[in-house]
Amino acid sequence: MKWFLDLFSSSLGRKLMMALTGLFLITFITVHLIGNLQLLKRDGGRAFNTYAEFMTSNPLIKTVSYINYTIILVHVIWALMLSARNRAARGPEHYAVSSSKSSTWSSRNMGILGTLIFIFILIHMRQFWYEMHWGGIETAVYDGKEVKNLYKVVAFTYQEFWYVALYVFSMAVLAFHLWHGFASAFQTLGLKHLKYNPLINFVGKAFAIIVPALFALIPIKMFLN
Repeated sequence: MKWFLDLFSSSLGRKLMMALTGLFLITFITVHLIGNLQLLKRDGGRAFNTYAEFMTSNPLIKTVSYINYTIILVHVIWALMLSARNRAARGPEHYAVSSSKSSTWSSRNMGILGTLIFIFILIHMRQFWYEMHWGGIETAVYDGKEVKNLYKVVAFTYQEFWYVALYVFSMAVLAFHLWHGFASAFQTLGLKHLKYNPLINFVGKAFAIIVPALFALIPIKMFLN
């Protein structure tokens, strides 16, 4: 047990934790995107409401959700600890040198990007997760089964220009965060090989562009319609 605690209290251990939690969150946002795309179906919200009901009533999915919330917190806390330790080790002069052309803008600002994403997650959960569990949401009936009409809450929120603008901005921030984070996670875990580097970099950059773009498309399309 001591070796385990020593590992995850070290710089290497924190980087491993960031990589593992980051890859889990990449999987989560992929699944989350698939669910959110149900909003674009022209069925009055039936597909999305059915999806939301399944995600909030299935015991296994609910357990995974709570694990996901924990992993988000771990990812944020470890990131802050790692950033603080790196800043302290480098010092102000060394930190200025690290902003050279050898590193990307995203890699130099992962802490800021992550903080902005975390703030958005808190706002996003207040708008939807809180309302889903404790808000006075109307219900809809499909095939004799009554479910919460979360689609109506989402559609109403996406008519607010400020929220759509915040959402799109946050997805741009997420894109920059993933631009560096995706490939970095594989490198930290030692999974990048000279033979596969081009493929991992291509998939990572494609993911960083396509997934946030699709997320941003949903509120834009609903706002315009």
